[in-house]
Amino acid sequence: MSATIALVDDDRNILTSVSIALQSEGFTVRVYSDGETALKSLLDNPPDLAVLDIKMPRMDGMELLRRLREKSSIPTIFLTSKDDELDEALGLAMGADDYITKPFSQRLLIARIRAILRRTEARNEQDDQAETPAAEKILRGRLEMDPARHRVTWQGKDVTLTVTEFLILEALAQRPGFVKSRDQLMDTAYQDDVYVDDRTIDSHIKRLRRKFRQVDSEFKAIETLYGVGYRFAEE
Repeated sequence: MSATIALVDDDRNILTSVSIALQSEGFTVRVYSDGETALKSLLDNPPDLAVLDIKMPRMDGMELLRRLREKSSIPTIFLTSKDDELDEALGLAMGADDYITKPFSQRLLIARIRAILRRTEARNEQDDQAETPAAEKILRGRLEMDPARHRVTWQGKDVTLTVTEFLILEALAQRPGFVKSRDQLMDTAYQDDVYVDDRTIDSHIKRLRRKFRQVDSEFKAIETLYGVGYRFAEE
């Protein structure tokens, strides 16, 4: 069966264009133009994933997610019209799985949706099959990554990452000291033949560094090799 995606946005042009794109990829789509209408439906008949606009009248995406999280762990992606770091940090802390800034590529959104659905499916399989060992934690000096729980700590302090940021860091940390090119990191983060340019990976790296520096101002573990790529520094 195809996965069901709920779209909640007060912009009908986005609802129409994104729902058409998702349906063409085989998804079942339910659309809502405001948070209040969406809330009851998402709780009574949960989709596999919800895409929520943050800036909506009456009930915004933040409030909708807060109420959802009281009763549901539906995977969610936030859409917002501006690159607001405060909104991003708050949204991820509340339990959003990823965050995309408008205007956005529909192919990129679809790639993020698929990545989150894959991770959710893998987590559910581990929960259903107790005999299946969970993915091993990655321990690299002060870094600890727990793929099964999508949790990252640095010096024992939590660092909240999106799915894409987690995948990029995981690729680097698996082989510390080895360089990963931008193309290799793109293949890791976007596994569905979605084109993204070099600047997209560079942007993710900048955001990763910024988040780690919020817990350690001296963080330098992600190194740039100009013209080559990135690596996680051995300690």
